Amino acid sequence: MPTPRKNKNFNPNNCPVTHFLNKIGGKWKPLIIYAISKNVNRFSTLQKALPVISKQMLVNQLRELEEDKILERITHDGAPLKVEYKITPYGETILPALLIIQDWGMQDMKLNAGSTG
Repeated sequence: MPTPRKNKNFNPNNCPVTHFLNKIGGKWKPLIIYAISKNVNRFSTLQKALPVISKQMLVNQLRELEEDKILERITHDGAPLKVEYKITPYGETILPALLIIQDWGMQDMKLNAGSTG
């Protein structure tokens, strides 16, 4: 039985930013969503794209994203069984925010290039 998420519904001030972060916050979920949006949509390819994530963490994050209706797990019959992940229409509403974060990150990386920070 999966462990319940501690912060899933934590939002004492009914803050929209907290709500957003409860859905896709953390180290891995934005990267997983972004990768799947770029057709890195199988478990093995996600592991290769995110080599420092543990197998169990990837499984947990995918399950949570599926539970929150951000991703859909698609199983194709055959041997071996093929599983793919797809962003749902609801999940696609998150992509513009991720692209803004990506743009900010690229700009900040350029500004900080050469600095020894």
